[in-house]
Amino acid sequence: MNYIGSKFIKLSSWIQEEVKKVVGNDLSQKVFCDIFAGTGIVGRTFKKEVKQVISNDLEHYSYVLNKNYIENHEEIQGKEKYIEELNNLPLIDNGFIYQNYCMGSGSERQYFGDENGKKIDTIRTKIKEWYDNKEIGDNLYYFLLASLLESADKIANTASVYGAFLKHIKKSASKDLILQPAHFIENDNSHQVFNMDSNELIKEISGDILYLDPPYNQRQYSSNYHMLNTITKYDSFAPKGKTGLREYTRSDYCKKGEVHNSFENLIKNAKFKYIFLSYNNEGLMSEKDVKNIMEKYGKYGLEIKEYQRFKADKTENRNHKANKTYEYLHILKKD
Repeated sequence: MNYIGSKFIKLSSWIQEEVKKVVGNDLSQKVFCDIFAGTGIVGRTFKKEVKQVISNDLEHYSYVLNKNYIENHEEIQGKEKYIEELNNLPLIDNGFIYQNYCMGSGSERQYFGDENGKKIDTIRTKIKEWYDNKEIGDNLYYFLLASLLESADKIANTASVYGAFLKHIKKSASKDLILQPAHFIENDNSHQVFNMDSNELIKEISGDILYLDPPYNQRQYSSNYHMLNTITKYDSFAPKGKTGLREYTRSDYCKKGEVHNSFENLIKNAKFKYIFLSYNNEGLMSEKDVKNIMEKYGKYGLEIKEYQRFKADKTENRNHKANKTYEYLHILKKD
């Protein structure tokens, strides 16, 4: 998925290597917690290697993705049959996405082409109907919902994130939505997924390895990915303004006046021996800020990696001098 801060390929294998340098190569009896999970890439990387993954994110779309990719770990019989049926339903034209986020409905918003908006509504309505009627259980429900989320993201008419839509339908958004299965890793171990404030959840859980990848600047994930939350929640509300935003909570990790206190409370309350924090050089907290907080609670270390920065519009990157950024992996072995 198009995702700010995604650790896919570029950084997840590097993080895994650094964790093993500190903790050891055998993680088979370790509980690994990814408490700001996003799309769950880092949790997925560790899923096959650890005893259990605990995954959490305050965003509902992240919760849905991780309920599928992390918590689902056993074969779901007949799931392809449901994918096929969802792909071939007659379209409805009175659904929430089409009525509020497609140009043909008169909404003056164009996050999706008209037919794709109708198909999102059609599929989402049928998944809800099956679930409400107990025709499908949690495992299949979240598999189908994650499949819809990722398939819809591929044909969204945005530059990348959902902070704004494009005036004209771009090439990828003109393609027909085809529901593709969100295949997950199967293994013998059970995993846990939460949809909570990280600073509250940390008081209730414990384990061996805590991985932190909090928001690092004032950019709000809830506004940039509001459309994904709307698809997963599929609730009724009055979309606000030109971009059709929904009500959302501003994270303390995106507030300069709050982030230091929230971060220290998280570290203080963590019942984990090893803590790894991903943060980059453009964050609200400086390298020194993080070091000063973490070293109060044990032995501190730091690893740095240079990588290509995320840009929503890749064409801007070609002539942009500052197209590199640095990922800081702050390491704490807690006393």
